[in-house]
Amino acid sequence: MKILTGILVLLWVVLISCSNETTEKPINNQENVTTTYYLIRHAEKDRSNPDNENPELNEEGFARAQNWASILSDIDLDFIYASNYKRTQQTALPISKSKNIQVESYDPHKVYETNFFEKTEGKQILVVGHSNTVPAFVNHVLGEERYKNIPDSIDGRLYIVTKMGNQSKSLILNLE
Repeated sequence: MKILTGILVLLWVVLISCSNETTEKPINNQENVTTTYYLIRHAEKDRSNPDNENPELNEEGFARAQNWASILSDIDLDFIYASNYKRTQQTALPISKSKNIQVESYDPHKVYETNFFEKTEGKQILVVGHSNTVPAFVNHVLGEERYKNIPDSIDGRLYIVTKMGNQSKSLILNLE
């Protein structure tokens, strides 16, 4: 009887130790955290004064900004960032209003020096930038030089970058 009891206890211990179920989930398992960046270049700017380094959007640009709000309407954004230029802020504004999310300004040349990536980890983020800063941002997240500057004639390109753990993937949608 003692042998049978010993075998049953040993079998029970083995079964418990082999169980795949856990009562706690990891708090910050990097491999399971998904971050998605949506990046757009500012909409069409007013080119009437070539000396103006900070122009506003033109009529077509304001219409495109409204269109971006429609295109992004089904995406649950956590943050909206725009560089501190009138054209990027004005591009982000209709999206900001439709989602009731305040636009946060960022310096596209110093974003890598800040806690931006830690703050946005696991979130869905819209970044409104420029023809040179959007591809640079995407390349930084991907860890490779995949994309060149956006031609000045293209204003309707949406970059989607998804990062999960150490893996990143990108997609470009041309919405001209």
